[in-house]
Amino acid sequence: MGRGTEKMLKAAKQFADTQYKKLTARYGQQMIDLLELPIRLVLSPFTIAIDVAGSAPRGFGLPELASKISFSAIFLVATLGTYDIALELGKKVVCQRNCSTCNGWQALRCTMCKGTGKVHYQVKNYNPRSGERATADCVAEAIFENRAELVHLPAAINLSVPLPSKDCPTCDGTGVMGCPECKHKLQVRISADEIMEPPWKAYNVMRKMDYPYENIVHSMRDPKIAAFWLITMPQIMGGFNFDEDVKQKIWWSYEESMRYDQLRDLVAERKPGWEHLQNALISVDPVRARDDPVIVKNIPYYKAKKALEAEVLNLDVPPRPQNWGEIDLPLKASSWTEEELKDPAKVLEMTSLLTAQREIADNILDAQWEAKWRQDKLNDLLKEKLQPYLRSVDKAGLPQSIVTRSHDQGNKKTTRRRWFFF
Repeated sequence: MGRGTEKMLKAAKQFADTQYKKLTARYGQQMIDLLELPIRLVLSPFTIAIDVAGSAPRGFGLPELASKISFSAIFLVATLGTYDIALELGKKVVCQRNCSTCNGWQALRCTMCKGTGKVHYQVKNYNPRSGERATADCVAEAIFENRAELVHLPAAINLSVPLPSKDCPTCDGTGVMGCPECKHKLQVRISADEIMEPPWKAYNVMRKMDYPYENIVHSMRDPKIAAFWLITMPQIMGGFNFDEDVKQKIWWSYEESMRYDQLRDLVAERKPGWEHLQNALISVDPVRARDDPVIVKNIPYYKAKKALEAEVLNLDVPPRPQNWGEIDLPLKASSWTEEELKDPAKVLEMTSLLTAQREIADNILDAQWEAKWRQDKLNDLLKEKLQPYLRSVDKAGLPQSIVTRSHDQGNKKTTRRRWFFF
């Protein structure tokens, strides 16, 4: 058994030696040249220049000075070309780190405030001192002394109650936060994937590209155009046909989404009873209604402001002061020369144009004065109406939706003292 194993090992060794000699004789030099290629590429500026200089020690028949100049030029061009290739390869090998979260921007829209820069907050676990009321000053002092906790509510949470707001602590009021995946990580990676661009990369970019149809939302209100975008165009672009049940499901989804748009148009008209339609609109799609500018958060304040605007609109605007506002007029009396003014037709033309220009300028200034006066009057009335409310808030306690007391304090009021022998 031992002799058979030795013979088999000896035959395998002889076979391996024979095959190695054949491969070395046939492909050995090619493998060596392939392995030496990077070294030759780096040293090529020096070897090319030395070979050229060696083959032309006298400059191909020219004087020795021209030979040295040509040698230096060849050396410089070869060196710069080689190093340029090396730098380009280095840029492709050492590239930016891929981040699927921020796509290399290292920033995202703030998830706390959804890019608005403002967040609502509540005061929890507030423990008032004896005889202290929950006024704004007392609550602020309690937060400073760590007797109350300030809790920031994300924009995704909607408590349907009016709450105060402040700058978002996550993004410092900018609406932009840093990418959590890129934080404290080196933004450089070493990879050979970028040396050659694969063809499917461009195809994936084109496939994910959104078409810049700016009016597509408004055009989808027409059922015929909606049928083209939802059914006909995918069939043309994709090269396949939808089944009837699939078309029916797509159309049902379209009609369901149009319910929100139809109600939204009715709410935007602000006809009597629009606040009830707004509640129905919120129930149809609460997520979309949360950021919809048509939705009014504080309906009583909105109605009171609209009433004040109507009251201000019915007021008579005082006449505009004489020297209020300036407009740079394009035509002046100096626009006509003395020779032109000798002609009566030119004088009539100048008088007519300057008079019309002055009337147009006066109309523009009157409209600006009226708009400014009404806006200032509205601000004064709002300040006058809100001042008693602000004073009452400073003196009275804050509502329960803003300040929530601690559970321990509530338990103290409800528990009774119990004696041991009872």
